[in-house]
Amino acid sequence: MFTLIRNAITSLILFTVLTGILYPLSVTGLAQALFPRQSNGSFIMKNGNPVGSALIGQQFDKPGYFWGRPSATGPFPYNAASSSGSNLGPNNPALALAVRARTSALRTADPSNRQEIPVDLATASGSGLDPHISPAAAAFQVRRVATARGLYEATVRAAVAAHTRQRLVGVLGEPVVNVLELNLALDELR
Repeated sequence: MFTLIRNAITSLILFTVLTGILYPLSVTGLAQALFPRQSNGSFIMKNGNPVGSALIGQQFDKPGYFWGRPSATGPFPYNAASSSGSNLGPNNPALALAVRARTSALRTADPSNRQEIPVDLATASGSGLDPHISPAAAAFQVRRVATARGLYEATVRAAVAAHTRQRLVGVLGEPVVNVLELNLALDELR
């Protein structure tokens, strides 16, 4: 009986050291060596200070900024400590109300824009933290942003094009625009 207990305790200690200490340290070390920017949060720096992460959306609601995909996190939008979607199904009346409120806010911000509102500006992402919008969502907002900033629409369109990431290897995913990076680039145009 003593031998069984000793073997069990030895195995527990051995596997705790292997899987609880050595393996995490080696994976962390490899990540730091091979992908230092990504393993440290993909921070976007401005004047040597972090202004956000390329992986987590931020709230923008001023007319001179591109607005990101709506966030359903609580208790406030883009709460990285509370990543979650709304979990509202397509037949849920609360989802319809939320979409109507979002589309109404977009129409109020740019009343002359009669384009169809892209779906990613009206619906929240699954995580509530999506930092990207589609090129169509960016194009929808160009006139409002250009007018508010006193820029030519062509200048703003060029900034959108410069910050559009294409599909990975030409086939994986969809083209996207990182909202924070685009807004920071527009701030530099002043």
